[in-house]
Amino acid sequence: MSVDTGLSVRSPERSYRQPLSTEALRVVIYLTQMAFDLVAVLIGFGLSGLIRLGDVVFDSTALISLLPIFLIISFYSGAYSYEGITTRSGISRVLTSLAIALGFYALVRFAIKEAPELSRIYIFLGIAIASLMLILQRLILMRLVRDKLNSRFMRRLLVIDGQPVSVPAGFEVVDVAEHGVTADPNDPHALHHISSLLVGADRVVVSASVERRESWSLYLKGIGCNGELLLPELRTIGQLHATDGSTLVGIPVSKGPLDIRSRVLKRTFDLSITVPAILALAPLLAIIAVAVKLSSPGPILFRQPRMGRGNRLFYVYKFRSMRVETSDTAGNRSASRDDDRITAVGRILRRTSLDELPQLFNVLEGDMSLVGPRPHALGSLAGDQLFWHIDPRYWLRHAIKPGITGLAQVRGFRGATDHRDDLMHRLQADLEYLSDWTMTGDLTILLRTFLVVVHKNAY
Repeated sequence: MSVDTGLSVRSPERSYRQPLSTEALRVVIYLTQMAFDLVAVLIGFGLSGLIRLGDVVFDSTALISLLPIFLIISFYSGAYSYEGITTRSGISRVLTSLAIALGFYALVRFAIKEAPELSRIYIFLGIAIASLMLILQRLILMRLVRDKLNSRFMRRLLVIDGQPVSVPAGFEVVDVAEHGVTADPNDPHALHHISSLLVGADRVVVSASVERRESWSLYLKGIGCNGELLLPELRTIGQLHATDGSTLVGIPVSKGPLDIRSRVLKRTFDLSITVPAILALAPLLAIIAVAVKLSSPGPILFRQPRMGRGNRLFYVYKFRSMRVETSDTAGNRSASRDDDRITAVGRILRRTSLDELPQLFNVLEGDMSLVGPRPHALGSLAGDQLFWHIDPRYWLRHAIKPGITGLAQVRGFRGATDHRDDLMHRLQADLEYLSDWTMTGDLTILLRTFLVVVHKNAY
């Protein structure tokens, strides 16, 4: 069914100036801090051996077992996080991790009945020196971040929408009135425009008029950031304090579903599979490309603007499966079982899901992930209604990167969305995926995908 959605399909705009990502800078600092922690432990025990035994002594078993355990425990305790780097809690976290790692190391040596031939004084002196070095280097880093990096380490944005407010130090300002937009959930292009202005922000505080706060709350949840709404009337109830030390404090309404560590793990997982897959599938991709080109006049790839992470538009890639003259760029009409727009080659590709293979390059570019909510065309309809008109929670699924496959797909929710429930089943699965994300869950979904590559609803 084709319905006039009132939306003109425009290309995702790439002209916005992309600021240097503070998140990328934090990752570099976390990795550097991790290396310094390792060096501190090594130097600690090296100096201990030099003082106690007259020579630099290292236990090879300790290097193989203790140090990796120390790093893993430190990583999961949050020693390499914003709080772990900028507050004294990082010191206690890394010292606790060292103590647990040493305890585990001693337990392993005891279990295998292999006591190290090293004096207790050497062990305790090594722990003391390593601990002192860990403390000193983290105090130095805390001061460096506070005095030198500051806004480069944590980017804060104040968004003004009809409710002017004084701007404290350390905040950039975006007045959406100057750009002629607001967080309108019925205008995906406006959401894309705002998201392009806010991209790279770690904390977003919105000062909006009362009637626009609900829309901004929904928008902030949908872009997966640490978002707050200013409610001046609450100032009379009590003093509020920001966790990052700023004087501008709002009511938290959103937090990204994945922290930086989880995103690094997910991205590493994506690339470790995507790069080998592209190389291994290169001959198949070439054969399909030739078949598509011979099947009907037109380009090999079908490029369509779709909504991605943070409500920002991007081009999704597919092997073209329809005739150019009858293709639907807006996505108003879902493909049906006997769709006359689909070519003979396209029918095979869609039936086997091979038309989705070019999205591996979307993953490589960083617009998509292997696993996540499927990206939808802007004109997608459930019955005769746009997806976001069915349920406003639809925008929340964009708090994470879209995926080639997802929980909804492995549960069989694919194909045309002729009825309201066709969308609701998918939306419920997508929201469940966001709230319960785990790395093992991604692996499970990926493995289950191979069981539903050929599916009765794939056409």
